[in-house]
Amino acid sequence: MSAPKIIIQILLTGAQIFGKALFEAGKQAAKNAKHTPQGAVGSDIAGVRNATSGSLTDKLTREHRMTLDEAHLILNLKQGETLENVLKNYEHLFKVNGPRPAPDPPTTGTRAGKQPSPPTHSHYLQSKIVRARERIEAEMRVVKEEDSTPPSGSAQANTEGPS
Repeated sequence: MSAPKIIIQILLTGAQIFGKALFEAGKQAAKNAKHTPQGAVGSDIAGVRNATSGSLTDKLTREHRMTLDEAHLILNLKQGETLENVLKNYEHLFKVNGPRPAPDPPTTGTRAGKQPSPPTHSHYLQSKIVRARERIEAEMRVVKEEDSTPPSGSAQANTEGPS
């Protein structure tokens, strides 16, 4: 056998092996994409899939696409914090992850005439911070409404009187 023929056979065999491996990897990836294991956190957006009851908390979780626990974690808060603390943490985190002001360009020196690089910030983190604040505020509104409305059963029993 000549050397070029051997090299071509090695290349063809290697390409076949690589092609089969790539095909099998694609099949496995498709299979993994269809399968969602029970209790998987990564495939479920903040427990929204589990919020299926008709309760107000589940409704808020579906509406804001974030659980109350996740909102507290994002804003670094404990359960039951006041609105003042929520807003304080929100403002700090929003400002820290916001765009920084552009520095003044130098008028003389080696960097004169060159454009400074644009300031970087995380729009994604800012949106998560805003949604976390909205989720906590919505939960606080629901709790406040529940506290302000009197229980309907005891109020009606007192007003009806004997028949």
